[in-house]
Amino acid sequence: MPPTQDSHIMPVPVEDVPRGTGPDSAHFPHGRLTNQIIGGIFEVHNVLGSGFLESVYANALTFELGLRGVPVERNVPFEVMYRGESVGRYVADLVVDGKVIVETKVAKAIDPVHRAQLLNYLRASGLEVGLVVNFGRSAQFKRVVWTRRPSQHLDERECGNGNGKT
Repeated sequence: MPPTQDSHIMPVPVEDVPRGTGPDSAHFPHGRLTNQIIGGIFEVHNVLGSGFLESVYANALTFELGLRGVPVERNVPFEVMYRGESVGRYVADLVVDGKVIVETKVAKAIDPVHRAQLLNYLRASGLEVGLVVNFGRSAQFKRVVWTRRPSQHLDERECGNGNGKT
């Protein structure tokens, strides 16, 4: 259920953690699923490299997750509500297994604005977990978990090793 109009929710950053040494999947909601998505992200970047449009990477990730048997939908619409009224529509790049929003970017790096945007998308959708993914020079992702209690927001960043290889 989305928060009320009085909610003021901000993610609480967790320290950067080198890949492979972070919390195991049990520490995050849908951790096993997000780990499967992250594996797909690095595979897509390893195969395609950098330089394509966001839509190319989103399509390739959709295909890769399908090969792995992970259910995924592309361009999923969500209504944005304000005091019980629909005030707009947001279209998620990918929704994986009906549980995780994946937003694709092509930028120098993941910006705090991208993270804030994803948090708003989670609030609008009522989903709890999202990944913002950057297919720049190296594959990067930021995992964001939204809860209704501001003190319990989790936010984890992991970055590629600089060459896009896993």
